Amino acid sequence: MRIACPFCGERESGEFTYLGDASPKRPNFAVDSVAGPEPAEDAFYDYVYLRDNVAGVMREYWYHGGGCRSWLIAERNTVTHEFGSVTAAPGAGATKLAQAGE
Repeated sequence: MRIACPFCGERESGEFTYLGDASPKRPNFAVDSVAGPEPAEDAFYDYVYLRDNVAGVMREYWYHGGGCRSWLIAERNTVTHEFGSVTAAPGAGATKLAQAGE
């Protein structure tokens, strides 16, 4: 299986670490805290533990530890393991390299 890193080009999957589904959004506790701790705890439980087992294309987080050390978001078909688009995760990795050298 090969992954096309947007910074390093196509590489073997052994250079990457899979994190998980990139679709869930972290609950906003500032808004939920108005209703009390119960809804906030339920929302966080759902965010951490309840995930869909998708048979088809899904967005996933991958870390390119054997290369540019960037977090990536890849669209991968979970049935065929084919990768579609691979983009840099917002605010992570090589997209920040220019700022680090300044």
